[in-house]
Amino acid sequence: MNEKYLTLASFKEASEAVKTVVQETKLIYSEYLSLQTGGEIYLKPENMQLTGAYKLRGAYYKISTLTEAERRRGLITASAGNHAQGVAYAAKKYGLKAIIVMPTTTPLIKVNRTKSMGAEVILAGDMYDESYQIALKMANEKGYTFIHPFDDVAVATGQGTIMMEIHKELPLVDYVLVPVGGGGLACGVSVLAKLLNPQIKVIGIEPAGASCLKESLKAGKVVSIDEVNTIADGTAVRTPGTIIFPYIKENLDEIITIEDEELVAAFLDMVENHKMVVENSGLLSIAAIKHLNVKNKRVAAILSGGNMDVITMSSVVQRGLIIRDRIFTVSVLLPDKPGELTRVSGVIAGQNGNVIKLEHNQFVSINRNAAVELRITLEAFGSEHKNEIITTLENEGYRPRVVRTNI
Repeated sequence: MNEKYLTLASFKEASEAVKTVVQETKLIYSEYLSLQTGGEIYLKPENMQLTGAYKLRGAYYKISTLTEAERRRGLITASAGNHAQGVAYAAKKYGLKAIIVMPTTTPLIKVNRTKSMGAEVILAGDMYDESYQIALKMANEKGYTFIHPFDDVAVATGQGTIMMEIHKELPLVDYVLVPVGGGGLACGVSVLAKLLNPQIKVIGIEPAGASCLKESLKAGKVVSIDEVNTIADGTAVRTPGTIIFPYIKENLDEIITIEDEELVAAFLDMVENHKMVVENSGLLSIAAIKHLNVKNKRVAAILSGGNMDVITMSSVVQRGLIIRDRIFTVSVLLPDKPGELTRVSGVIAGQNGNVIKLEHNQFVSINRNAAVELRITLEAFGSEHKNEIITTLENEGYRPRVVRTNI
């Protein structure tokens, strides 16, 4: 293990170094989540950083440790977006050339913001691991200095400065919840947490469709998973860091995996109850709270980033409303005669349902007097209200059938 980094002295040094570039992200007490769980839940809003994510910390500190010769060669990295912006911003501060290789699936907002910071962006590879290999090859061929997004002890030390700030504000914290992709954040936070207070439990949270760290911890060594399939693009990694793995293995208390639909629900919670946009990877820590017994415990949940493009945001909101039965579609069969549509609408209006789309199909049956299908997509207040509307339609003799909603 590298004794120069991931020590209390290096964490203090890194904390001083990053002060010049990071926003102060003070803990936010969540009354909503606290009431739900019986604990004291605090949010660490790294989504409010200048680059929209915590990654600036590790990138800037790493660059601060390079020699002048290493800096002059130019910097290169691979990233799904947040590390890219961190390196680009840090390189601009130092007046250095930066080349970023990003997966072709990277959200446009992350690509454009990286370019706006002066970096050269190359879109190559379908996922991070492929982009990484391309960037590594370019570094070897052209002599660029490679800044690894997570498998680097200096980078991990920079990320761990988050824990220094959490401990300063909440010294008696019981749980710290950390989103996990390659493991750099989990490494830095867990090592420093144990240095400050061995009683602090640090929980890593991965998307179920990219659980490379969980599989590696289970195997006792770094392993790669066969495929990655998750909406949490910032943590869509097949292989965790080899260099940092021993630190994680020693200091991380537990790992939890989260399904994509849980992230959708967490997004709505953040938007509606905290007025904050948090990207899917950053929501892992919020979704994980429901998997833990945190009653009477102090919890700090790290919101690792907020770089979500509006198209993804729209899709997540829409999906979340459907999951929570606030938008649903019901099919009813009507006689094809005047007044039937008005009658159905009246029944729904009587239950305070709001119709947002109608699909009228006269060809569902050859007997139009008995079977004209009407598909009604409507808004409700939730599952209870949805069931009340359906029950009322049943009582009126419509035999409603809930079908898949396509908006």
